[in-house]
Amino acid sequence: MKTSKNYIAWTLRIVVAFLFIVSALAKLSKGHLLDSPYFAISTFEVKQLYPMGFSESFAPYFSRTLIGIELALGLLLLQKNYLRKFLIPVTILLLLVFIGHLSYVTFLSGGNSGNCGCFGELLPMTPIQAIIKNIVAAGLLAYLFVLLPKEAKEGNFWVLTTILFASILAIFMLAPIHPPASSFELATPEETINDTIQAATIDTSVILISKDTIKKVEDIKTVVKEINEPAKHKSGYTQYFSKIDTGRKTLCFFVPGCDHCRVAAKELTELRQKDKNFPEISIIFMNEEADLIPDFFKFAGAEYPYKIIEVIPFWKVLGSGKDTPGVKYLWNGNEYKYYYGITDNKFDPVDYQKLINKPFSELKK
Repeated sequence: MKTSKNYIAWTLRIVVAFLFIVSALAKLSKGHLLDSPYFAISTFEVKQLYPMGFSESFAPYFSRTLIGIELALGLLLLQKNYLRKFLIPVTILLLLVFIGHLSYVTFLSGGNSGNCGCFGELLPMTPIQAIIKNIVAAGLLAYLFVLLPKEAKEGNFWVLTTILFASILAIFMLAPIHPPASSFELATPEETINDTIQAATIDTSVILISKDTIKKVEDIKTVVKEINEPAKHKSGYTQYFSKIDTGRKTLCFFVPGCDHCRVAAKELTELRQKDKNFPEISIIFMNEEADLIPDFFKFAGAEYPYKIIEVIPFWKVLGSGKDTPGVKYLWNGNEYKYYYGITDNKFDPVDYQKLINKPFSELKK
């Protein structure tokens, strides 16, 4: 009977420890375990912590400490010191906090969409799935608490503190905090592509015999121009591309190593090759695997003017709740369409082709 209890207890310890360790390592991973710690942890901060109200200065420290604690708890569940008296109750309490937070987020959002961030971007999980996972883990730990003998020795508390601080330090070493980045870095000169908007013209063959007549004709030209294109608007992207608010533009937000971004870029190239009046393409790249940009353009089939900005500023420019690839249709700085991510709002080349061929009178901002 005792041996059976030991087997069950060890099974429970291994299962829950595995969940905590994978959860910690997943927050440091993009596509594979630990393949891009800074990118992954910055993404976790922007998508999970910023919406909760964490400041940009505090979030990097909190995220690394939290992940270090998760890793330490996973490791500590596999040792015997203060297991029943301290570790299991603390771990259950932490899970209850997670459950409460996820329940609150789900209630506020009015649904069960998005990634809760429990396993980072490596294993997307909805809030409801995360709540179920945490309830199961808390239940397993509660059962483990019952199985373990009450008379077990407390052990050495220094083992706990050593593993805890070593785990936190390891996370800070794997994903060092970067100093605040400059707003952008010039990467290539802008292409000189003429705007292709054809403004309506006025027959000027008449002889203008007075200043009043000239003024009237100029007023007519102004009215016709305003009818055929929107008034200029500040898009907020002129710090990256000085002419972005003049004429029709395609502004893209890509990650050099992102396969979906590469496909979107290739689709844009194919559209541009078929349409001589295609809106000029400009790209804002995340500074993640920037050495892959030449391969990116090779796959896309063409090169375009681009800027590179750091990870966190990139996510902020992309927009809250948005994901890559991002493609915007701008006309005189006015935004008429924003494709983003790989789900419902993903880039659709057929839809974009129809959109850019619409006259201003048919567009709705």
